[in-house]
Amino acid sequence: MVKAVVGLRVYGVWIDMLKRLVPYGRTHRLSVLVAGMLRYAYGFARERAGSSSKARKLAEIFELAFESPDGKDVKRVVEIAESLFIDARVGYKRRNRRGEVYSIAKEAAYEFLSWDSMPWER
Repeated sequence: MVKAVVGLRVYGVWIDMLKRLVPYGRTHRLSVLVAGMLRYAYGFARERAGSSSKARKLAEIFELAFESPDGKDVKRVVEIAESLFIDARVGYKRRNRRGEVYSIAKEAAYEFLSWDSMPWER
């Protein structure tokens, strides 16, 4: 759905970036990068929501996640982030030093949702 909204050229650049950066990239940097991609897609979807059903649907998914950041709608944002990694054919699951599995896609979704949260600016 993201590809249909942002277009093949932009999506292709994102996929190429992930292919090159993910294998050796640091999670805290990659999650922000993917969150930025999601923010771009959200903005683009909002702009095109009036003329495209796919854009309207994508904007709705993001807006529902903003309304309930602990709910099932966040899972849909995680799935969108996962689809970027899947299309790039790179892994998004990793293990920390304690052997616990975590997801770059999930971290990206939470970075996306807290993009404007700057407590020091209040």
